[in-house]
Amino acid sequence: MTLHHGYAFMLWSGSCSSVNWRRSLLLTLHSYLPQGILCLSMWHNRSSAWHASAAAYSSCVLCCRCLRPDKVVPAVSDFVSGTLGAQFVESSAADLAACYADSSATTPLIFVLSPGSDPTAALLQFAAERNMSSRISAISLGQGQGPKAAALIAEAQVSGSWVVLQNCHLAPSWMPNLDRICEDMNPEAINPEFRLWMTSFPSPKFPVNILQSGVKITNEPPAGVRANMRRSFGIEPLSNQTFFEGCIQPLPFKRLLFGLTFFHALVQERRKYGPLGWNIPYGFDDGDLRISAMQLKMFLDEAAPAQPAASSDGRRSTMSSNGSIAAAITPSASTSSIVPFDALRYTAGECNYGGRVTDDKDRLLLSTILAKCYCPELVEQGPAYSFSASGIYHTPEDGPRENYLSYIDSLPIQPAPEAFGLHANAAITKDINDTDLMLSSLLAMSGGGGGSSGGAAAEAAAVEARVAAVVNECLQKLPEPFDLEAVGAKFPVTYGQSLNTMLVQEMARYNKLCNKIRDSLKSIAAALKGLLVMSNELEAAYRSISLNQIPELWKGVSYPSLRPLGSYQADLYKRLDMLASWASSGKPPAVFWLPGFFFVQSFLTAGLQNFARKHSIPIDMVGYDFEMMGMDPSKYSQSPPSEGLYIEGLYLEGAGWDAAARQLCESQPKVLFVPAPVMWFRPQHMDQYSSYQHYNCPMYRTADRRSVLATTGHSTNFVMFVRLPSSEPPHHWIMRGVALLNN
Repeated sequence: MTLHHGYAFMLWSGSCSSVNWRRSLLLTLHSYLPQGILCLSMWHNRSSAWHASAAAYSSCVLCCRCLRPDKVVPAVSDFVSGTLGAQFVESSAADLAACYADSSATTPLIFVLSPGSDPTAALLQFAAERNMSSRISAISLGQGQGPKAAALIAEAQVSGSWVVLQNCHLAPSWMPNLDRICEDMNPEAINPEFRLWMTSFPSPKFPVNILQSGVKITNEPPAGVRANMRRSFGIEPLSNQTFFEGCIQPLPFKRLLFGLTFFHALVQERRKYGPLGWNIPYGFDDGDLRISAMQLKMFLDEAAPAQPAASSDGRRSTMSSNGSIAAAITPSASTSSIVPFDALRYTAGECNYGGRVTDDKDRLLLSTILAKCYCPELVEQGPAYSFSASGIYHTPEDGPRENYLSYIDSLPIQPAPEAFGLHANAAITKDINDTDLMLSSLLAMSGGGGGSSGGAAAEAAAVEARVAAVVNECLQKLPEPFDLEAVGAKFPVTYGQSLNTMLVQEMARYNKLCNKIRDSLKSIAAALKGLLVMSNELEAAYRSISLNQIPELWKGVSYPSLRPLGSYQADLYKRLDMLASWASSGKPPAVFWLPGFFFVQSFLTAGLQNFARKHSIPIDMVGYDFEMMGMDPSKYSQSPPSEGLYIEGLYLEGAGWDAAARQLCESQPKVLFVPAPVMWFRPQHMDQYSSYQHYNCPMYRTADRRSVLATTGHSTNFVMFVRLPSSEPPHHWIMRGVALLNN
């Protein structure tokens, strides 16, 4: 084995006792894992000392999980590829002909949809190849469409036509009827040419019998910018040579069409980066690209300047002011083109793609990306204009369609985060999210079964003992409920201090949460002793505790949190200590730990209300101005501000913080989150905000960022925008996905 292999083997076997050797090993792992997965190298370099066993490799993957969780999925993928075959990890295009051959008149074909995939065009093309174009009927299921779909199926069974039931997941109430229709199919009474096609996203309401008996087809969008753009140029109308060469303004059309396909690839591929890419993963598909491309050609044709008459020698000619004919060479794109950019951006960004976007921060991001791909600089500069900072992605030299395809084939297979405007650290975030998704899926599939073997019984006993220890520890550490009457008397409701009312309300919310936790833990403890029958609700909570997850029973009355159970408990105790210290001191703290509040918006509104009442200003005309302070909260703990609030405890994701310049800066390599400085939230009349170059940074309660409107009218996750100083223009940080997080 090589030197780094030996280091890793000693760590795995527990034989490495030297501090220096362990430090060297960690440095080796730190530098080597991003390229090749150390444990994977050991698997391929197996020797007699390593024994080349799957158990040994599993231990190495666990080591990788602890040291570099972002590299677990590649390690597992390569392990599966090496043991079972590459076909189990490589996605292949759906072969409709082969799937059709496996089906019959009574065997439905089911497209399992994924975001960004649309099998309609491929199915229609296959129908044309089978001479079924005139004998295929499609219906999109929804409210009231069930009886129509049943009639179509009955008619097609007699005539031998095809029926496509689209979006079955949108008609859950009609799924039992569809199950009966498929179950009652008699092969002797049905035309053998009949086929029933279905499309559906994964749904628990989809009939299991149909899934078991049908032919399942997945149609995932291609991975990577290059594959995505190559596929875009292979679908209608971009694959049509007449469409590609038929615009009256060919030069701006081809350049903007290439920009549109790049934009399409970006908005689809950014989904892989989780909340850094989009707050909500939208299902942009080929239909959005298709209609946008057709509108691009239509707008350019309509906006084209009138074509001058041709002279006898074939050159363009124009009439001069004195009536003479002057031969003219066709001008460049920058001088002759008339491109309605506002109309193009509106139709693509607000209607076609933007029609799917429901989050206002995502809408801002979409318009920012589109502005880079639909812009005058692209038309005027051509290949000199770059879509990315590295200069790798740009429009190719003008020419026929083959030029564009050749350039696309020269792009990197795996795009770097900079292609999307993201920092290199975003790749780590994406890989960690992939690891969490894979492990959570494995955990979800692992439970529910049991066995009579001694090993299974011992494992169950160990899990029970572990849960009992966690339950007892939590019951011991959980403090008694706050005395709301005593706190209310100590902090009475006054006109000039709204924080008193807010404090009592916060304590009431935490009392409700703690009571729910305490009651459920006592019930679980009693059930483990055999004194109480464990309900389904308690059993689910028991399983969550065994997996170090927050029980759903608690989430219904809890503040939002993505932490594992152990970290959630520590965070809860810290929050309770903060409120208890506030109550015991008899006055608000000088610096507020913002993540400690159950309802952050209520606290921030109380600060504005104090200012509005003090100065007799309507509260809807007051907002927060922001001043960045130092990094150490203790420097401000003795002297609260004259007006407003000192805030600490926030974190920055997607950017770093320059403490000396007190402004945003680029993230350090492999540093995903950095503490934000202490901030002075200073109430001001909205007309008196200070002016400086800034980025309107959204603040969220959790890193998930996705939110909905609660019954109070506030978002369940988004809090507010904070104006952070920056030397970079705002669109730079918008593309980076920079946000402030409470926890």
